[in-house]
Amino acid sequence: MSSSGDATSARSEGLRVTRNLAIPLDELRWRFTTSGGPGGQHANRSSTRVEVRFEVESSASLGPRQRARLLERLGPTVRVVSGEERSQARNREIALRRLADRLAGALRVQRPRVPTAPSAVARARRLEEKRHRSVRKRERAAYRDGCD
Repeated sequence: MSSSGDATSARSEGLRVTRNLAIPLDELRWRFTTSGGPGGQHANRSSTRVEVRFEVESSASLGPRQRARLLERLGPTVRVVSGEERSQARNREIALRRLADRLAGALRVQRPRVPTAPSAVARARRLEEKRHRSVRKRERAAYRDGCD
C-alpha cells in the first residue's frame, strides 16, 4: 500500500469501500489523542492516536440494503482506532484502511452452502478405509488373545 496514493485517492473521492460505495470524508468523525506506551516525550505530548467513527444510521452515502446489512452486522456506529505508528498521518491511513475493510467485510454477501452428495470414489475410499481398520482391529484382538 503506497502511503501517498491512498491518501490522495481518499481525499479526492472519499473512502472507497467497495466498487459501489464511497463514503465522503465529511461523514467521518475524527478524534486524536496521545497514544500510551513507550516513546518518551513524543508519545506523551503528540496526539498521534487516531479514532475514526462512522455513523451508519445517519449516512447519506448508504443505500437502504447496505444500511440494513451494516446495522445488523456492525451496529449504528462503527469505530476504528489506530495508534501503532508515531505519525498521526500514518495512523489516519491505517484507520481509514481498517474502517474500509470492516465495512466491506460486513457488506459482503455470503453465498449459502449447497450440500452435495459424496462422489462414488469418496464412498468407495471410505468403505475401503473401514475394511482396513476392521482388519487391523481383528488382528490386534487375535494377538491379544494369544498373549494371555
